Amino acid sequence: MADTLTLSPSISIVIPVFNEAESLAEVVTKVLTIPLVLEVIIIDDCSTDGTTEIARALENSYPSVHFLRLEKNAGKTAALKTGFALSIGDIVIVQDADGEYDPADIPQVIQPILEGYADVVYGSRFLVRRATRVLYFYHFLANKVLTFLSNMLTNLNMTDIETGYKAFKGEIIRNMVITSNGFGFEVEVTAKAAKLGCAIYEVPISYYGRTYEEGKKIGVKDGIKALWLVFRYNLFCSLHASFRRIPQLTPLGSRNAASALWLKKESQGEPQLTGLRE
Repeated sequence: MADTLTLSPSISIVIPVFNEAESLAEVVTKVLTIPLVLEVIIIDDCSTDGTTEIARALENSYPSVHFLRLEKNAGKTAALKTGFALSIGDIVIVQDADGEYDPADIPQVIQPILEGYADVVYGSRFLVRRATRVLYFYHFLANKVLTFLSNMLTNLNMTDIETGYKAFKGEIIRNMVITSNGFGFEVEVTAKAAKLGCAIYEVPISYYGRTYEEGKKIGVKDGIKALWLVFRYNLFCSLHASFRRIPQLTPLGSRNAASALWLKKESQGEPQLTGLRE
């Protein structure tokens, strides 16, 4: 697949789910309203609360929605790997099913890729432009520690590597060899994108976080494991081991005028862009 985006680039949205029966339908309905969306891929990590039935109903109702249930509970990263492998869009973006991330932010997240500036874009919860729910200080602190350690080893000046909003040129994420499990994806993909030397951008997003009582799943063990993974994927994993085939990146600055114009009309004002190879 050519890396150069077409005049009407397509978007694949990958939604990993586990026990999100209350919010899944609303999230999928919202992402389907976004122009350029080719497909919405729901990967169910063996839910037990009715999520599977809701996902199947969504697939039957919308031709662009595709659903797959994993044979056993394997964690978020396994669900994402499966979704990426099934995707065919020029741009692939992760959308959580829990309602913490607003699909209305997707146009501004993918805009730097459409305009030809970026290969990978992270939606940062700390470059605040809209609303961010105030929650756990220790989560904030853990995120800052992980991001700081990652930045030291990648030489990037990122603000939020643990964000749920990550968008990639399709050729990058489909060729990436992902070996972590659980919640290790965030650390692993950051290290491997940095090794590739691609253009990584951040844009501000809204964040409507949940409490543990409301269904938040990440815990202390996940944070401790992520600390080790920062070192593992930055120091003990080579570029060639990180990708099945090294993606051929297009030069920066090539613009997709039609898509950029659409995004500027869709977004509320010009998004703040932060380049990470300064």
